[in-house]
Amino acid sequence: MAEVTIRDATPGDEAAWRALWADYTAFYRVDLPAAVTARTWARITDPCVPLTARLAVVDGAVQGFALHHTHLSTWAEGADCYLEDLFVAAPARGRGLGGALIRDLIDLCRARGYARLYWHTDQDNATARALYDRFAPADGHIRYRLRF
Repeated sequence: MAEVTIRDATPGDEAAWRALWADYTAFYRVDLPAAVTARTWARITDPCVPLTARLAVVDGAVQGFALHHTHLSTWAEGADCYLEDLFVAAPARGRGLGGALIRDLIDLCRARGYARLYWHTDQDNATARALYDRFAPADGHIRYRLRF
C-alpha cells in the first residue's frame, strides 16, 4: 500500500494545488476568475489568514486537499472549524483519502480545542454524502446565500 501523509500546504505545493483546484472547480462547473484562484492560494500560504490547506500526499504526489478555516461562534465557547472545500484527484479516489483528510481535521480540531467541525455539500452529490454520512448525519440545515 502507498504511503499517505496529511500535511499543511507549503509555497512549493502551488502547482499541484492549482491542478487539483482546476479539477475541483470543473467538477462543480464553476469558472472562477484567475484572480480568485490566485487570491485563494495567497490566503492559504499567508500565516495571518485563517484559511488553511491540508494536503493528502501519496508517494510524494499531492492527491487531495481539505481547505478549512476557523471562526468564532455565538453557539459555543470554542471556535468552529469550517471545512469549505474537500477534493481528491479522480485516480486516487476509493483509497480512503477523503476520509483521511476529514479524520485529520477532527484530530486538529480536538487538539486545538475547537467546539465543532462542519461542512456543506451539494444535495445531489451522492458520493460525497456517502462519505460524510460515515462521520455525522446531515443536520437539516438549508443554506441561503446572497451574492454581492
